[in-house]
Amino acid sequence: MCGIVGYTGFQDAYDIVINGLRRLEYRGYDSAGIVLEGSNKKFEVEKTKGKVDDLVSISEQLKGTAKIGMGHTRWATHGVPSDRNSHPHLSNNGKIAVVHNGIIENYDTIKTMLTEKGFTFKSETDTEVLVNLIQYFMDLKSETDFPTAVRYALNEVYGAYAITVLHEDYPGVLVVARLGSPLAIGIGEKEYFIASDASPFVEFTKEAIYLEEGHMATISLENGVDIRTINDNSKIEPEIQELKLSLEQIEKGGYEHFMLKEIFEQPKSIHDTMRGRLLVDEGIIKMAGIWDHLERFKNANRIIIIACGTSWHAGLIGEYLIEEYARIPVEVEYASEFRYRNPIITDKDVVIAISQSGETADTMAALKLAKERGAFIYGICNVVDSSIARITDAGSYTHAGPEIGVASTKAFTAQLTILTLIAFKLGKHNGNLGNAEFMSLISELDALPKKIEEVLSTTHELTQNIAKDFINTTNFLYLGRGYNYPAALEGALKLKEISYIHAEGYPAAEMKHGPIALIDENMPIVIIAPKKGHYDKIVSNVQEIKARKGKVIAVVNKGDKQVSAMADYVIEIPETSECFSPIVASVPLQLLAYYIAVYRGANVDQPRNLAKSVTVE
Repeated sequence: MCGIVGYTGFQDAYDIVINGLRRLEYRGYDSAGIVLEGSNKKFEVEKTKGKVDDLVSISEQLKGTAKIGMGHTRWATHGVPSDRNSHPHLSNNGKIAVVHNGIIENYDTIKTMLTEKGFTFKSETDTEVLVNLIQYFMDLKSETDFPTAVRYALNEVYGAYAITVLHEDYPGVLVVARLGSPLAIGIGEKEYFIASDASPFVEFTKEAIYLEEGHMATISLENGVDIRTINDNSKIEPEIQELKLSLEQIEKGGYEHFMLKEIFEQPKSIHDTMRGRLLVDEGIIKMAGIWDHLERFKNANRIIIIACGTSWHAGLIGEYLIEEYARIPVEVEYASEFRYRNPIITDKDVVIAISQSGETADTMAALKLAKERGAFIYGICNVVDSSIARITDAGSYTHAGPEIGVASTKAFTAQLTILTLIAFKLGKHNGNLGNAEFMSLISELDALPKKIEEVLSTTHELTQNIAKDFINTTNFLYLGRGYNYPAALEGALKLKEISYIHAEGYPAAEMKHGPIALIDENMPIVIIAPKKGHYDKIVSNVQEIKARKGKVIAVVNKGDKQVSAMADYVIEIPETSECFSPIVASVPLQLLAYYIAVYRGANVDQPRNLAKSVTVE
């Protein structure tokens, strides 16, 4: 969740670090800090609760003073957001500085031990415990050098971390390590970059090393990058990768917010996700990850989909798709609950993990459990070489491109595209999808990007106008049936994430089993009502709402008469097969949430308390 940036080279370290932190703001944070190694080899530290702009206002005097340094944006876990809890943290002797993403689970035990040894603590964080543990190991034996002390300390902690460490007595040296949280090393010409992802250094180099789980690296201009295993100090030869990321992809491109840009990128991201996989003219779906393991899928007792948040909603729709078209039993699990309930998993199961970042800690933990039990693991993620991509047996990248807005939009519809391709491919292979139906479905799938373009052009201004009427609303209800029930859940999640309005998604049929008690003239209800899929039942639900004076915002197909006549607001979308309606219907719901949030003055791209990549459990 937190953002880490480090630099050593010939440029101004302050500018590199500050600009890098700005690139990582999308991850979500509540405080920021920077430490530089000045020309006198002494640390210069500034940190504050608030945004990177707040940090700049108190640290501009450091500009041009150093060629090595590191910075951090913090998302609070241990200790409230405050100046003293912000990173970087210094050791008691002031010689060691650390920035840290993750959680040290046994920090309290270590803190008690260090306190008994005479150490004192200024913050409430687990990170300050780690930096003092490094000092402890250096004090314990005078011959213990800086990288060795870091390794000793990391072998004593439990949890997840990505860290970058500086030591005043080791000028020009950065020590970095990871376990459960991502960390990338950019390789430049006579300079090195450290970051939580490649976005802070994409304009300086196209070469990067993605540090592996349980590895640490000592980095200096003099000796380059020395990578070792944390547990036994074995030397590792680095694997340098070419970055595919471009600067244009991580800039707003004229849009007011990244979220709006990413909503409008969905025709392209869906097309890119299908490109090379969906070959309509040849009547085939090419997916190497599925093709190479078809028998595992075909003979599976069941498929278990594990995910969190928006990805979990995609998984629910994936359950509908795979069960209908491939006729394989599917269960969808919250990754955060999965491993804590002693689940029954066997080597006859296939586990599909869905994660935009590929770094979601809860999903990673669930995957490790499933792998230990012998299940076949398939990953769906958006970030090449992410942790989930590396741990899985096979998988598919969504190719949605970088998603900067914390509230997921294009990643969600790209995940649905992958799940649709999987369902159709498995269904065709095992004979549940006849050739005529298969060809009809994939032809319609191929046409989806054009339909999304149509939705964007026809509903953009309309959703802006509707949003103005709900700026002061405190509650929303979203309803859908069948495939559109998870779409209702996702629509409600988008609204609460970025506008801070309480919203619930429900199966429309369940409304009368509780939520109907909430409906009055002050309650807006968004109802997804395409013609295909339980339309008559939805009509009845709308009648029940109107009988109680609820305000209905209806998402309907073009030319709809019955629901439109009863609704207070109507949003039209093109007609599609029922299985594609969640993709098409989600777009205007994203726009509606976006504009309500904008008119309420919320920080759309960085909603409070949320993080883009949740790398702690």
